[in-house]
Amino acid sequence: MERWGITIPVPGVPLGQHKRIVEELHDWGYTDVWSSEKAGTDAFTPLVLASQWTDRLRLGTAVAPVYTRGPALLAMHATALADLAPGRFVLGIGASSQVIVQKWNAAEFTAPFQRVRDTLRFLRPALAGEKVHGVYTTFSIKDFRLDKPADPPPPVHLAALRPEMLRLAAKEADGAITNWFAPYDLPQIRKEAGPDIELAGRIFVCPTEDEVLARRLGRRLIAGYLTVPVYAAFHEWLGRGELLKPMLDAWATGDRRRALELIPDVLVDDLIVHGSPEFCRERIQSYSDNGLTTPIIALISTEGDPLEQVRSLGSARLRSGT
Repeated sequence: MERWGITIPVPGVPLGQHKRIVEELHDWGYTDVWSSEKAGTDAFTPLVLASQWTDRLRLGTAVAPVYTRGPALLAMHATALADLAPGRFVLGIGASSQVIVQKWNAAEFTAPFQRVRDTLRFLRPALAGEKVHGVYTTFSIKDFRLDKPADPPPPVHLAALRPEMLRLAAKEADGAITNWFAPYDLPQIRKEAGPDIELAGRIFVCPTEDEVLARRLGRRLIAGYLTVPVYAAFHEWLGRGELLKPMLDAWATGDRRRALELIPDVLVDDLIVHGSPEFCRERIQSYSDNGLTTPIIALISTEGDPLEQVRSLGSARLRSGT
């Protein structure tokens, strides 16, 4: 099945005013809505609302961090949403980052690969309704069983940026979720994930033909994300180490303005989709053509009408029913 997703909440639209958007998304060419969790809404509340506004879209978290909730609470969140949207909810989990976990949530960001793996191995039996009692590498669980597991249990996707996590997703999860990549990066990512697993990816989209504005907004996002160690390592693996080095060096010295200036246009144009709605749709389609199963648009807010922007970015192929 061809998929086309959008991130909610949409920038510039209060969460409580999303009903009209969510109700129309299917007709605009969308199959999925995915939430995120950084410093705005949590990953689950927008999907709870969306589950009551439509039964035509798949819902997913991209992603719920494994450090900021206990394993059992993650299972309860997932079960509640799977009950609200039977067969339509995907639990995406990931390590997140040191900033979000340690600086903002006062938790230790240690052994992220092992913590994600352990959480996945707990969630599999727990979501299936089994009693879980075991010692994992990063935590222990004693006699946990869900009161009423969802039927069917929700699939679990892993946030994966590099080979080890991509291979874990392919071996033990139902899918992988990645972001901050160009279409031509996908063969390298797919090589590690394998050909069969669902690969979802968040794509940052700025639907404006004002290149100066799009690149200015893009540079801010790139500096905010790609200076985080996990993303810097991801792009080192993808072969962008030398391209990013001047920005990273300036950032490390505390010269934020200079770091922004040192982000080249080619990097912004690779990682941020911008241009007319028609060009943006074609560029998003190129991700699918290169191996991405589920593109997830993350709208970058401009002065335009966000409702119209979301409508204009929907898949023309899916909207027409072909």
